[in-house]
Amino acid sequence: MAARTLNKLNATQAAKLKTPGRHSDGGGLYLSIDDSGRRRWVFMYTRGGKRTELGLGGGRDLSLANARAEATALRTMLAAGSDPKAERARDDQVLTFGDCADAYVETMQPSWRNAKHAAQWKMTLTKYAAPIRDRQVGEISTQDVLEVLQSLWKRTPETAERLRGRIENVLDAAKAKGLRSGENPARWRGHLDQLLPKRQRLSRGHHAALAYDALPDFMANLRTRSAVAARALEFAVLTAARSGEVLGAMWGEIDLDKKVWTVPASRMKAGREHRVPLSPRAMKIIQAQRDLATEGHIFAGPDPKSPLSSMAMAMLLRRMKADVTVHGFRSTFRDWASETTGFSHEVCEMALAHTIGNKAEAAYRRGDLFEKRRKLMEAWSGYCATPKADKVVQLHRADAG
Repeated sequence: MAARTLNKLNATQAAKLKTPGRHSDGGGLYLSIDDSGRRRWVFMYTRGGKRTELGLGGGRDLSLANARAEATALRTMLAAGSDPKAERARDDQVLTFGDCADAYVETMQPSWRNAKHAAQWKMTLTKYAAPIRDRQVGEISTQDVLEVLQSLWKRTPETAERLRGRIENVLDAAKAKGLRSGENPARWRGHLDQLLPKRQRLSRGHHAALAYDALPDFMANLRTRSAVAARALEFAVLTAARSGEVLGAMWGEIDLDKKVWTVPASRMKAGREHRVPLSPRAMKIIQAQRDLATEGHIFAGPDPKSPLSSMAMAMLLRRMKADVTVHGFRSTFRDWASETTGFSHEVCEMALAHTIGNKAEAAYRRGDLFEKRRKLMEAWSGYCATPKADKVVQLHRADAG
């Protein structure tokens, strides 16, 4: 096929043309002159069997050279499979904060730990930021941000602070795209920190926890209960795992032969796979649950295809009149390990899936530390089964290894 002829016109010819109609410069570029003598540059193209005319600019305002540059860019766009008219409509659209928020979530979702994290972003930027979603993103002001945050800041300050940070990220992304300019109205330091009260931070370890010397009696009471929530809670205590990790546990994560539960990185707070050695008592719980189902969630709710409710264990604790949280049992475990055993700090921290700062120690994640953790979890299971609360298991430092 012969190449299309380009640059048929020159500047002088283009200036002298007066005959109504389209005058081709080649490659889809035309100088269009109507019956009244009005002149404009247009680009003609066919896509999907449909002929389309796209205006580029007036004949007086747009020079021949610039019209050719525009046409070249449009031909490149067509060659890449894009529709120039659709792309222009998208570029010309006035984007709202809602448009930018949705685009930000879609873009960043692959970098987030799991679908739940993305859902939280989407919910807060849809529900709580509703008053500004329809506003042009380039016009969002400090007052707009305050209107969204102020009532929430008093009612649920932690949610409000997360929302503020997410609004700030969306507006930063909009600025990077050239959709707004100036300072970010959702910025905290040196801006909103002068307009909103600082949130009172909860101290570390604020989850209500049971004293470790009271744990054996609690566990004896727990084992008398037959509900799935009771088995899930006991399993959580025995493994020192987070409630979300337990409730989301799937049968495919359990190696029955090696007595290991491998939690995938996507469900871990640190975003790294975590292997949990299962003590004999934890294995008994697994075997009992296996009699009920062999696929899907280990601790299923009323619907076998869905996990137990996130509130099930908390409600069980309430019925037991235990003024503690599920997460607090991790603190109970840590206190017991520090005060009554000779296991090293690194072994105890790794049992909780905390990040180990020492890279040399972290390198043994699948080696000696795992076997040491197995000994630790077996000792913990034994302590949990101690008949009386005042009978504390003391481990010799050599046994702790």
